[in-house]
Amino acid sequence: MKTNVSYHQNQEVLRLRVEHAFQDLVTFKKEEDKTSFNEQLLKILPEVKKYINGRLIAAIKKGNFSKGKYKADDFVDQLFIEIYDHIDEVKKEKDFYLWLFKKTNELLEDIIVEEEFDEFFFKNIDEYSKPEWDEMAENFSTDGDGDLLMIEELDDILYNHNDYTLNKVFIEDDEKELTNKIDKKLNEEEIGRHINMVLYNLPLAMRDVFDLFTNQQFTLEEVASIRNSTVKEIEKLLKDAKNALKVSLFNRYSIS
Repeated sequence: MKTNVSYHQNQEVLRLRVEHAFQDLVTFKKEEDKTSFNEQLLKILPEVKKYINGRLIAAIKKGNFSKGKYKADDFVDQLFIEIYDHIDEVKKEKDFYLWLFKKTNELLEDIIVEEEFDEFFFKNIDEYSKPEWDEMAENFSTDGDGDLLMIEELDDILYNHNDYTLNKVFIEDDEKELTNKIDKKLNEEEIGRHINMVLYNLPLAMRDVFDLFTNQQFTLEEVASIRNSTVKEIEKLLKDAKNALKVSLFNRYSIS
């Protein structure tokens, strides 16, 4: 099973780079040098833009709004303004990365109205047949209007998709035998695509928590802060997402 050591190291480097940029940004703000401020921000926002793209495309697929109504750059432009106007709220360098995602999430939440809990899908996830899973997988490559998504759009949905591997879902020692069976039956791309397909059929809040915890590597406490929620609520969303993924893998690929 892939451990994603290099990916984890890259995320740690990214977080440190963002934190180290904080003092320069504060200095540019004091000097009212918006040009240098924005140039510095451009260097540290690619990961944030991917996060925004992923959430926007998910919202389009869920029918929250039409394709083309919003673009990631619209949010990035607004984020520049928010960061410049409110960076004084950040007291410590180490808090800047978390604050950046919290601001981003607030901007997104103002636009994306989270849909009601998809109770039917979640409650019946263990009853879907292989043909039904395969049909869902085919639909996953289309947007809310039924149009095929472009490669770059799929890349945004699946950003770091090879990092959605089994170690993100199965973490208990007694699950190692099951993960070994899945590893033997599926390759990394198949696993990654299935995990993403299931996540994008789950409620937005559940998927966002899974993403922030696994891809962005925030702690449960940090995810709760970003989403203005409690740790208990975040734990429940994460647990439910992982359980849905486990059940779907076992049933679709007849693994027992």
